[in-house]
Amino acid sequence: MATIRELNKWANTHTYYPIDILRIGYGVFLFLKGVEFITEHRYLHDILSIMGNFASEMLLIHYVALAHMVGGIMIIIGFLTRWSVGVQMPIILCAFLLNFIHQFNYSEFIQSSIAIVLGITFLLYGSGKHSADYYLKMEQ
Repeated sequence: MATIRELNKWANTHTYYPIDILRIGYGVFLFLKGVEFITEHRYLHDILSIMGNFASEMLLIHYVALAHMVGGIMIIIGFLTRWSVGVQMPIILCAFLLNFIHQFNYSEFIQSSIAIVLGITFLLYGSGKHSADYYLKMEQ
């Protein structure tokens, strides 16, 4: 009976770890997508050729890469998580819709679907207990 109480106590004190690990994984995923967005020039040029002129294409590439990389780092450390995810959501929704406009890619569809679900989750949940936001809130 004592071991059940100890396990229950441990579970109650560590309930935030899985969500924090999920948040960190989501941030790493977005950061790596930003790096991939910079390194895949030909693939991006084929997708963004719909845009027309070169200036808007380059502006879009730099915006998306910067938003994913900086936002990913902010989500990893849990600093302004809701704001960071809010900036990511239009990009992720466009990636989701791009599967239906351009050639359908099943793996990209699954990745963007999971990213949308996690984004909505962290928009509602926030950064969690083990984050810079929580630490700064407790310092006040």
